[in-house]
Amino acid sequence: MPVMSDKWIIEMSKSKDMIKPFSEVQVKNGISFGVSSYGYDISLSDEFKIFDPSSLSELDPKKDSSNSFKDVKADSVLIPPNSFILARTKEYFKIPRNILTICPGKSTYARNGVIVNVTPFEPEWEGYATISISNTTPVPVRVYANEGIAQLIFLKADEECITSYGDKKGKYQAQKKITLSKADTQVEK
Repeated sequence: MPVMSDKWIIEMSKSKDMIKPFSEVQVKNGISFGVSSYGYDISLSDEFKIFDPSSLSELDPKKDSSNSFKDVKADSVLIPPNSFILARTKEYFKIPRNILTICPGKSTYARNGVIVNVTPFEPEWEGYATISISNTTPVPVRVYANEGIAQLIFLKADEECITSYGDKKGKYQAQKKITLSKADTQVEK
């Protein structure tokens, strides 16, 4: 399963709109984003959901937690101590059928106690990615819109999958905004 190069990422983004908006070079104003040697540094939009635990005794991925988040549109936000926020990418993705992605966080944020979680983008998934960003420190940490947050690495499969995310009509397909958890609560028989 080879890792795809900058040349492939540029070609796919220009001809197939795999990433939009797309930066063919790495933009180094602030925390970098754009094409790197073997990946694409994704950036944050200016839309955030700030978690407010004050009315909760627990979070349950099978229950609606929308009342526990405050919607914020800003150039930057503070993540409260020992808490997390949700954000979305500035980029919209269309992943090819023979590609799977992984997405580690950027070291600039990791060195400040910020952990980024983005699940793999499955074959034929498309949409804006919802990102969980955790602050592991005892003080607030600032994150910035329109700057890098994590690096997307594209892995090409040896053969095409039988069923893609698009085929199974995944619950996060074509999401346009920050999407809270959608657990499958019905048991299959």
